[in-house]
Amino acid sequence: MILMTSTAYAHEQTFLPDAKLTDAQASTWNIGAGFTKKMIHINPEWVNPYGIGYVKGGVFLDDDKTLGAQVGFRYPAHLTGKDKNGYYVGVYAGHIQSKRVDGEYEARLGGGVDLAYVMLSSERISTFSIGIGAGEELTNRNGDVVAETEPQLQFSYTLSIGL
Repeated sequence: MILMTSTAYAHEQTFLPDAKLTDAQASTWNIGAGFTKKMIHINPEWVNPYGIGYVKGGVFLDDDKTLGAQVGFRYPAHLTGKDKNGYYVGVYAGHIQSKRVDGEYEARLGGGVDLAYVMLSSERISTFSIGIGAGEELTNRNGDVVAETEPQLQFSYTLSIGL
């Protein structure tokens, strides 16, 4: 007698990372303010099981107070203990700086990645981050390059309170 057996292993395929904030006591929606490079801004933040999403809208501290905005998401890479404090890795896109082109300031689009330390509790989110990214090349009306596409650092701090 020949005994034939077959084994099947079904593994659920998912493209989502681990949900590390499932038991977070933080408010789902938060509103705050901060600075990113030379832009002061207000920012709503959304805490979900996979991390923190945000939108920043404000003005660059140049002569014209050029408008700027960014969107981003941070995933908790290493939580350090109390609440959900720890190191988060993220991505961002939007206006990264303002540059003078042909006598007027223009907001320069770009994007990058960042490493942040987030202090997260039910009352607030406090975030310090450093990022590296690049922006679009800007040229003046003569075709001269005013800003090249090259890596640049972006420092940021935000403080938000739960709604």
